[in-house]
Amino acid sequence: MSTFAIGTRRALPILTADKISGLKPELADVIEYRKSGLSLNWIIGCPLECGYCIRHTFANFEMKVPKRLMTDEEAVRRLVGHTYFRPHKTPIQLLNRATDPMLPVVKPHVFNVLRQLDDLGMTNHVLVITRWRVTPEDCAVLNSFTHLRLTVLVTHSNIQDPKVEPVDSKIAAESLRTLYEHAERYRTVLYWRPIVPGLNDSDADLARARELSKHAHATVFTGLFFRDEIASYYEAHGLTIPYEETARRKIMPEVAERRILDAFEREGSWGALFRKTSCGVAYAHGEPDYNGHYGVRELCEICPSEQVAMCHAAWVKPDLVNVTREARGLGATGSVEVNDRAIVVEGLDEPPRYYLQHGFGYQCHDRAKPHHYRQHGRAPIGWEAEDGSKTP
Repeated sequence: MSTFAIGTRRALPILTADKISGLKPELADVIEYRKSGLSLNWIIGCPLECGYCIRHTFANFEMKVPKRLMTDEEAVRRLVGHTYFRPHKTPIQLLNRATDPMLPVVKPHVFNVLRQLDDLGMTNHVLVITRWRVTPEDCAVLNSFTHLRLTVLVTHSNIQDPKVEPVDSKIAAESLRTLYEHAERYRTVLYWRPIVPGLNDSDADLARARELSKHAHATVFTGLFFRDEIASYYEAHGLTIPYEETARRKIMPEVAERRILDAFEREGSWGALFRKTSCGVAYAHGEPDYNGHYGVRELCEICPSEQVAMCHAAWVKPDLVNVTREARGLGATGSVEVNDRAIVVEGLDEPPRYYLQHGFGYQCHDRAKPHHYRQHGRAPIGWEAEDGSKTP
């Protein structure tokens, strides 16, 4: 297995065992199964200080200097040897919770891991999410991988308040243009997030996103993760509290979504817009959605017709006997259901549900945490039910 040369840069130090033992267990575990893929996070620490960063929930927001938890080679071994990893099938995410993968000291290690996966002949989707600088030289490396289905998602919010987001969004905008201009084997997605009403959803914000969408193979928009830990940080630092409540899921009020959709529909001639990450990634690669979102049909109303047709052709309702057998093997309790929208299970945390979802190409939901119609798996904050009442 060959490796990407770190070059003249010094390799990031590896935390000692006693330092790792002092971390929150979820942070020390380098592999986490998320909806968009099996997430590999062998490097932690970030200097960018975005106020809404998910690192607050891992209790390491003050860790500003990136460090490794293990070697790049060990990280790859753990990934491909993971119980939930399927070669050529399981989508992968690199460093999406504890650092930015394109920081100068981090990206040589990212390239090293990508090279190792590519040398193994893996054709899995790999998602790399950044808001930092990407150069033409970086693009040349990204184009060099011949097997991986690689997507670089560029986070751009246009939030102007430096107390919330000290990183100038112009950096992300320039990286997006550079990536799109040089894309050959990889694809790039405008990751328009987090959108917060009153903070970055003005007409000027919408116009900027529409313009940037022309420099991406797809655009995905989404709201804010506003967890208790993030709310505490906002309060402690005198930041404007965007919502009265916190939530487990992302918050994207209905009025905000409608303004965005109206703006894109009104103007025309802009890039394709998607509500879900995997939908945008799949479209960028000319493939059906690997998360089976076609079952949640109202999600598809904004998708290009050719993409809807492709997803429809690939979407097959799985056999209940097979689903039940696999779900039981993963620890499911209670009844298992396969309806026209999703597999519905009880007693399974997110990782085994995502394992089923990616295996069958069909949504898999927890009966105790239902996805309400039209909310698209988001928090109920800012939404009303079809009869006009507030959704539960």
